[in-house]
Amino acid sequence: MSLRTAVGAPFVQAGTDRLGRSDFVVALSLDRDWFSPDQAKRLIDVAASEGLLEPDDDELVATFDLGEVTVPEGFTPDESVLQQRTTFERLLDAVVEAGTDKREAVAAINGLQSDLGVTIETAAVVYARRRGVSVDDQIDRVREGL
Repeated sequence: MSLRTAVGAPFVQAGTDRLGRSDFVVALSLDRDWFSPDQAKRLIDVAASEGLLEPDDDELVATFDLGEVTVPEGFTPDESVLQQRTTFERLLDAVVEAGTDKREAVAAINGLQSDLGVTIETAAVVYARRRGVSVDDQIDRVREGL
């Protein structure tokens, strides 16, 4: 996923799982020329909402395995990584990453929503759990939306 790659690159470059906010912004905007400083700050917000970064005072802590991050030569992240995904999009992505066809999943989730009379996010959780896909990290967000 390019979001993990974009977020992980400064940490991998520094050889640590903890960076100052300004070091993170400089690494992405000046060192790599991937984003403007404002976009790099936006990436912090998106990554934190996705659970990839945890702010700790003026530092950022990577909350995922940086050993899995490889930055291919010539890689440049797409600006779409700066957009926050909805809870439904996160749930759908988890189901698709587990091997379900996206169109099939959307149709089944829509059917569950209609049959159960629940929100689309709740239907997506039910669908994911029935398929054995762990979406525990999204449960609180779904509850907040009820």
